[in-house]
Amino acid sequence: MTGAPGGAGGARYIATAPALADLIAELRRAKRIGVDTEAASFHRYRDRIYLVQVSSPTETALIDPLAIADLAPVGALLANPHIEKVFHDADYDLRVLDRDYGFRAVHLFDTRIAAQLAGEPAIGLAALLEKYAGIKLDKEHQKADWSLRPLPAAMLAYAAADTHHLLTLRDALEQRLRTLGRFSWAAEEFKQLESLRWTGLAPGVDEDGYLRIKGAKTLPPRSLAALRELYRWRERVAEKEDKAPFRIVGNDALVGVSRALPGTQADLGHIRELPSSLARRHGDALLDAVARAKRLREEELPRPERSVRPLKDPGFDARLERLKAVRNRIALELEMVGPHWKRWCGAGRQIAPRSSRFPRSGVGRSTSWATLCSKRCARTPSSRGFSDRCDPESSTAPTRCRCPRLSPLRSRARLCRCRS
Repeated sequence: MTGAPGGAGGARYIATAPALADLIAELRRAKRIGVDTEAASFHRYRDRIYLVQVSSPTETALIDPLAIADLAPVGALLANPHIEKVFHDADYDLRVLDRDYGFRAVHLFDTRIAAQLAGEPAIGLAALLEKYAGIKLDKEHQKADWSLRPLPAAMLAYAAADTHHLLTLRDALEQRLRTLGRFSWAAEEFKQLESLRWTGLAPGVDEDGYLRIKGAKTLPPRSLAALRELYRWRERVAEKEDKAPFRIVGNDALVGVSRALPGTQADLGHIRELPSSLARRHGDALLDAVARAKRLREEELPRPERSVRPLKDPGFDARLERLKAVRNRIALELEMVGPHWKRWCGAGRQIAPRSSRFPRSGVGRSTSWATLCSKRCARTPSSRGFSDRCDPESSTAPTRCRCPRLSPLRSRARLCRCRS
């Protein structure tokens, strides 16, 4: 089957095993291909990949996983080390490819990471394509239900456009990175992507998921028991109807009902977090769940253990602030600031992200920080000493940076030592 998605130069719709075999044979002759996937977690209870988009320099194809039972040829293509696979924001795509098929992709280029390292103020695909290729993408179907069949022509066009121009963007960003002398930085990050694997739980497996709902920790035990009952009820309904749980009843409504512990339909009408439409549709089920929680004996009520916070190192905050000051100054020097300041200087992945928080005693690990310091040392031949220890009492204005001898991507090296 062949379609012609508007604005994407035409795209082949691959819905049979022979057509897939022919496509993969053609793609194996390419030096690089653009890749993307579409899922439907916004709509479905059990998410999966519902479309795979691939583009070579000469054509774009849309592969339908619902119509083709065996996608092994796609996995072999992704694992081919001689073909570069270009993604935009590959993190989730690589994880769901692992989750659904056990596919492992190698030889990667991520245009989002490349844009970050190039100091781009806007790193979304649409913004980058407009800047580097003069192409405006229509993002109308960003949260569309990709499980639909047949897919409307407009959605096919949207999907095709996501990879059709990806190779052009990739070449422009590579040129920019080489001009800045940062392409080797990107190569390290791309290599690290190859190790990404799915780590999430399958739907229905997380029995304690109710404890992670915002507001759950403030509820007394009886109300928390009601929230547990309501959460389990919602999971059962969502699975049966194959809908995302929030499309049954939202979290705020569950917490509101749990806190109020209603006993009648009239009581439901006084819960401001619960829309009247949902009260009418699910009222009986909500009241039944609350009633089950009310019947529990005191010893049966959930009382989650509170984790004991470790004793705080008195000097931790001061050291952390000094490290943040160094990081922020590096971001300024590299012009990695602007509208996305928080991405680079608060929660950024490339420069000491907050997820790599340092332990409150001893030395922490931060691949990106060590990587950046080693790159700065490379620009300053006079300071090429090496160490795997971080001086926690270092100055906020270092002039030299001593970094791990081994590649931090391989060794997970400790923080570099910066000193004045």
